[in-house]
Amino acid sequence: MKNILHTLGNTPVTTAAIASLYPEISGANQKVSALENSGDIIRLKRGLYVVNPDISGRRISTELIANHLYAPSYVSQLSALRWYGLIPERVATTQSMTVKHSRKFVNSIGIFEYTCTNREYFPIGLRHIETEGTGFIMASPEKALCDLIITTSGVNLRYCEEARAYLEDNLRFDMDAFGTFDPSILKQCAEYGKKAVSIKTIIKLLEQ
Repeated sequence: MKNILHTLGNTPVTTAAIASLYPEISGANQKVSALENSGDIIRLKRGLYVVNPDISGRRISTELIANHLYAPSYVSQLSALRWYGLIPERVATTQSMTVKHSRKFVNSIGIFEYTCTNREYFPIGLRHIETEGTGFIMASPEKALCDLIITTSGVNLRYCEEARAYLEDNLRFDMDAFGTFDPSILKQCAEYGKKAVSIKTIIKLLEQ
């Protein structure tokens, strides 16, 4: 007989959602604490948990966790670029953008960082990704690159030569994939986000 926690899958859930599975138990918080102590559930932050993959039978998704840990948010920057296979380096921190205050969370799953951006810029170029039965919100490759440029201090791209060096030397970017980028997303990012000059330089490089 499967553990009833199996029904929750790999979606982060609240204390109340877990307690609802055990209506016969009056001490909801005590039950949740016991499940955490036994390793059946993993604490992400106060009041938010994910079921141990040994019980859920589902791989833990750091991207899905990032969406739930601090919402609204979407996975972006180096994390998204690595997920798409556009850069070779492994990324230890799951990076996201949010309209709320910038935050950082550290738990047993990993490190999750959130950078604040404005509400007009936030929804540009977002995708709903479905993989292995798990859905989450992630920046498109174009938006992820813009987010990275905007949030990285010292990156000011005035000329196409600088932009190419940044992509090829600093990021070791897949330049063949870069050639397929949608310039309309980049143009929206330049209009509503920061570092418009740098983003416009990226657009010029793309359109060469």
